[in-house]
Amino acid sequence: MLLVIDVGNTNTVLGLYRGSELVRSWRLTTDKARTADEWAMVTHELFNLCGLHFQDVAAVTISCVVPPLLNTLETLCACYFKLQPLVVGPGIKTGMPIHYDNPREVGADRIVNAVAAYAKRPSSLIVVDFGTATTFDYLSKKGEYLGGAIAPGLSISAEALYERASKLPRVEICCPPQVIAKNTVNSMQSGLFYGYVGLVDGIIGRMKQEARENPYVMATGGLATLIAPYCQAIDEVDNCLTLEGLRIIYERNHVA
Repeated sequence: MLLVIDVGNTNTVLGLYRGSELVRSWRLTTDKARTADEWAMVTHELFNLCGLHFQDVAAVTISCVVPPLLNTLETLCACYFKLQPLVVGPGIKTGMPIHYDNPREVGADRIVNAVAAYAKRPSSLIVVDFGTATTFDYLSKKGEYLGGAIAPGLSISAEALYERASKLPRVEICCPPQVIAKNTVNSMQSGLFYGYVGLVDGIIGRMKQEARENPYVMATGGLATLIAPYCQAIDEVDNCLTLEGLRIIYERNHVA
């Protein structure tokens, strides 16, 4: 089986594939201080819950936007899986031309998402990833990565409001009962939630206007299922998009 690991700034998602079938997936908190041995213990317990074993894994593919963790995960693979992982980065075959001033600057997760989205729907696309930062990536009809936008994530916005405004509390990120709120907590939730919905629809609208196209819009990421239903511009949510992209990239680089 193929183990795919997507390391984000807030969460790390693991997926286990048997061929093209996603057998299981897990979401963990990204902890920069966690050692390779600690990663092994966590992974071992997750596998045990499903009746799986380390020896079931024949290959590993990693996408990582937290550089200090990459060496840790490579050590995990070498010591416990007895494998050298395929790490998404410069020199890896993605099958997607990158039209960016410096292609090396594009986050691995953005490319992985783009590859999966275009494989699923080969047309002009906007891919929105609701992570620590929210990214918007534009793909041409030919499957070219044309660029995009990066905005502070909703969680970052909520935390900044709490930290910088002395009298405002830390609030749960959720859809409030009404936009015209009657208390401070709901007022903050209204501004954060509907403000973010407006940000997403606004950026997507401007991208479409600039490109003079009407691309299909696909969303993914931890908060996608919360925000997307309230966004007029989002057509589909796929929470497994990054994992699927890692599987596809592995197959494009795998030599039998």
